[in-house]
Amino acid sequence: MTRVITFGTFDVFHVGHVNILERAAKYGDELIVGVSSDKLNFSKKNKYPIYSQEDRIKIIQCIKFVKEVFIEESLEEKLNYIRKFKADILVMGDDWEGRFDWVKDECKVVYLPRTPSISTTEIIEVVRSGRK
Repeated sequence: MTRVITFGTFDVFHVGHVNILERAAKYGDELIVGVSSDKLNFSKKNKYPIYSQEDRIKIIQCIKFVKEVFIEESLEEKLNYIRKFKADILVMGDDWEGRFDWVKDECKVVYLPRTPSISTTEIIEVVRSGRK
């Protein structure tokens, strides 16, 4: 059984999120998803997500090809999460290209292209500004 793990904020859930999760799931038999905690997001971006970590977890849990969901508390814990969930493959978006190559001794690392022309940040800006 091949276990795939990926991580993300998954705020203001959109088709780009579905696409990357669906493609990640195809690399194995089980997909495990780490959802960044509110605290982790604040430490990375100096702002909290629009949706709480509980809501974001619930959204990801409802996706039929996701086997398990957990809270990611720290970027530095990636290797521990990989070990804890016995992941064979780490899948990340290509905006992280090369940043997780250091775990290649533990599992295969795959960087997938993001869905073009869609971004959570852009969606939030459009909504806040009232643009269409």
